[in-house]
Amino acid sequence: MTRDDIAKVLEAALMASDRPLSLDALRRLFDEPAPARDELCAALEGLREAYAERAVELVEVASGYRFQVRRPWAARVARLWEEKPPRYSRALLETLALIAYRQPITRGEIEEIRGVAVSSQIMRTLLERGWVRVVGHREVPGRPALYATTRAFLDHFGLARLEELPPLPEVKDLEQLETRLAEVVEPRETAPQALEEARDATA
Repeated sequence: MTRDDIAKVLEAALMASDRPLSLDALRRLFDEPAPARDELCAALEGLREAYAERAVELVEVASGYRFQVRRPWAARVARLWEEKPPRYSRALLETLALIAYRQPITRGEIEEIRGVAVSSQIMRTLLERGWVRVVGHREVPGRPALYATTRAFLDHFGLARLEELPPLPEVKDLEQLETRLAEVVEPRETAPQALEEARDATA
């Protein structure tokens, strides 16, 4: 099978899939002997270049590869969905940003930094969205849960790894955090299922 044939199979699969596909998942599309991983990577890079000037692009996120709408066209494409995306409060987004940058972190540590209590509803929302998870417990009295972000968090915000988060200098107050928060919460290139998610504070 030629590289062009491999690329066409990958393109079709990625266009048809409703989730990112890993290299292993893509390799299973082929009969044995399947293309080597470096062949798949070369074909994917060719696709990325082929779509460089298109309204959609091929990106790598934590769970694999996907096609997604480029930001300039996201708002128009979002009109296909009648249901409005959820709006998240400043408190929720601050909590999410603190978990992303300070993980693993306890709820008490988040409250200490923010200076106010973190509601159970905020933690429940983040857990239900699959953006954070409990990764252990702090070995102190009460053994509070330690929270960290998930692969789903990276996928949603178009990141392949945590190192791609915008750099954050030592946070001295929440004003600095909120400045960086806008960069974190704004998906750099929005996926179709998460287009134009509102970020205005509601509480």
